[in-house]
Amino acid sequence: MAKKNLIVIGNGMVGHHFLEQFADTPAAADYTIHVFGEEPLIAYDRVHLSEYFGGSTHADLAMGTADQYTEKQIQLHLDEQVTDIDRDQREVITPKGRYRYDAVVLATGSYPFVPPIQGNDQPHCLVYRTLADLDAIRASSEGVKRGVVVGGGLLGLEAANALKCLGLEAHVVEFAPRLMPVQLDSDGGTLLRRKIEELGVQVHTEKATTEIVAGDEHRLRMNFSDESHLETDLIVFSAGIRPQDTLARSCGLEIGERGGIVIDDYCTTSDPQIFAIGECALWSNRIFGLVAPGYTMARTAAARLNQDTEASFVGADMSTKLKLLGVDVGSIGDAHASTPGARNIRFNDEQAGTYGRLVISEDGKKLLGAILVGDNGPYDTLLQYALNGIDLPANPEVLILPASEGGAPTLGPDALPETASICSCHNVTKGDICCAIDAGCTDLGAVKSQTKASTGCGGCSALLKNVVDAELEKRGVEVSKDICEHFAYSRQELFHLVKVNGIRTFHSLIEQYGKGHGCDICKPTVGSILATCWNEHIMATDHVPLQDTNDTFMANMQKNGTYSIVPRVPGGEITPDKLIVLGEVAKEYNLYTKITGGQRIDLFGATLSELPEIWEKLIAAGFETGHAYGKSLRTVKSCVGSTWCRYGVQDSVGMAIRLEDRYKGLRSPHKIKFAVSGCTRECAEAQSKDIGVIATDKGWNLYVCGNGGMRPRHADLFATDLNDEQLISAIDRVLMFYVRTADRLQRTSVWMENMEGGLDYLKDVVLNDSLGIGEELEQHMASIIGTYQCEWKSTVEDPEKRKRFREFVNDERKDPVQHWVEERGQRRPAPKAETETA
Repeated sequence: MAKKNLIVIGNGMVGHHFLEQFADTPAAADYTIHVFGEEPLIAYDRVHLSEYFGGSTHADLAMGTADQYTEKQIQLHLDEQVTDIDRDQREVITPKGRYRYDAVVLATGSYPFVPPIQGNDQPHCLVYRTLADLDAIRASSEGVKRGVVVGGGLLGLEAANALKCLGLEAHVVEFAPRLMPVQLDSDGGTLLRRKIEELGVQVHTEKATTEIVAGDEHRLRMNFSDESHLETDLIVFSAGIRPQDTLARSCGLEIGERGGIVIDDYCTTSDPQIFAIGECALWSNRIFGLVAPGYTMARTAAARLNQDTEASFVGADMSTKLKLLGVDVGSIGDAHASTPGARNIRFNDEQAGTYGRLVISEDGKKLLGAILVGDNGPYDTLLQYALNGIDLPANPEVLILPASEGGAPTLGPDALPETASICSCHNVTKGDICCAIDAGCTDLGAVKSQTKASTGCGGCSALLKNVVDAELEKRGVEVSKDICEHFAYSRQELFHLVKVNGIRTFHSLIEQYGKGHGCDICKPTVGSILATCWNEHIMATDHVPLQDTNDTFMANMQKNGTYSIVPRVPGGEITPDKLIVLGEVAKEYNLYTKITGGQRIDLFGATLSELPEIWEKLIAAGFETGHAYGKSLRTVKSCVGSTWCRYGVQDSVGMAIRLEDRYKGLRSPHKIKFAVSGCTRECAEAQSKDIGVIATDKGWNLYVCGNGGMRPRHADLFATDLNDEQLISAIDRVLMFYVRTADRLQRTSVWMENMEGGLDYLKDVVLNDSLGIGEELEQHMASIIGTYQCEWKSTVEDPEKRKRFREFVNDERKDPVQHWVEERGQRRPAPKAETETA
């Protein structure tokens, strides 16, 4: 019996997913399968398109290979556009020939909407959709300074990030009064704008472009309807999408009033032999612009071709969790409270830069929608409440309030029903995961391979891991402690691999012991481990890509995009001459000054380009970096001790200075703070620190693993009446054992609480050397001390490192104008309202 012909038109993410779903079904054996793609490249991941400017290639983003298509007996036609469909003859037509079909799947996707603006077709007016588009943007950006994105939605902000990655001054122009108007409300949009502007992207809302003409100082000039204008060197249009329905129109398929190929619940078009899936399809008068609904349509079409009469597409959840330019954004369900009777709970913390909104039912029992900006921590929990109709707690506001005693716990895996959707991209439920585990999947990787969960956008990865771990533990299976999908090791195991094998770069480590390119979890973790082991400069070529902004520039970024500088003041002791220098520098650069809680002076408001200049002046006066930007020793606080105080029994200042000079620069899983008190009156508050030292008439008492912050913990008494050398030996061992064995971003308090045996075990290891590693720990600490360098000094003395502090790649201009107001005799960043009226 001759095989039938199935033709798939479109080799994007949704078309590829259809082929994945269909190729292994019984019906596939009845068909000869052809897939046509307009691009010369095989299907690739458009969700992570911006990674192309971060070094990823098509091979990294590709969703399969030509060999895999051949193995599935799929005939791949790349760079071959289907120009027409002859429905009478049942043939598709391309410039290379005619192909007979028995069934067609249209997965033609969408195209970028370019607003009808006069001059929008000039050179350097581009779109952001394909790898070829990105190549054009890269070429246009060479040798110029400024780029504008038209559109402040999801793709627009991704495009703005791409321009920043190319070293351009990035602007976003949005017609609506706020960014991401579909997903966010006014407060959420306001906060997102503030955070994005702090990162150096300038936002222009409520701007309608009337024409694009030649510029005076730049290539192009955008004239707006309010008679203002903006000059730029290139324009990227990312103002939404339109369904690619040209082919369907030309062959007479039913098209929606505003475009889109009309489909029914079975993804069938007005021609029963033709299906449509993804962004080209119009279901119930809706176009779905996310990949997850397209995947659901693909599965439905594959099922229908297998004569599954129950398979249907009934809409899709459009909730989104994103990180845009490093800023968390989440939108769930009815985020704008359009449901009759809906009520709102909002929490807006402008100081912390977080915003949360809950939309709840009139009776207060169900979550209808939510908005999150600045912190997506509650997203997975809120999504499950919304999707599964789980009753809210009596005080639902705790779901978006900061963590506190008595707050609502995260909705654990056991609270989710079997029908709970874990991965919306691939429609994987908790029940599917349980079935995969019962069928023999014994780790996260196996579950992902079996179910495809978390292989789409990846937003469900944390929830998926929690569910898999919980279900495995129920079945008595030991759960993996892998740090992430790129390394099958815990942080402690990675530390040992680096130390024992002398590995000095992330590239070497992932090449030998990992896979892929790394992520936001493993890169900074490995950066910390490398720094702890080898103490190389933080701006070493191999280390820079691993760091966040603060570590990269050795200063803390503040709310308006400027930086704060914290020179080290060991023990809080400072000479008048040094105080004068701090004052002179602050006055010269007009910096806001404040004495910190750690007995240092913080200088706020420096621009990126000013940092090396300021460091040079401070270094000349004898200062060095205070490491306020890193996961490392911050401060050693002290009272004045026996030198001045009539109650003091030991020289607390001298010991504080000794400890700070010893451990400065030590990189660790989390920040570390010390304090030394000269007597039991405890003026330095040593018992609230990671390492606390209190003088006695016989020596020093040592306290460990305390912390302040949101969840303070009292330190535990570790040893009593130690002399100076015993004290330092014990601290050496505690700290090195901590940096070797703690988990990523784990404070000393949590580390000890999670340690089997707790305080008693730690005492045994450190004081009794029960593991026989005491001398090794001290030697490692000695090597760290012996290789210390002031990172500021090394940077200002290296012309190549200084280049990273230019505001613009091609000239020496400083940061765009900041807005300030004066308060109590010093300048501070102007609030948004004051900025707009300035």
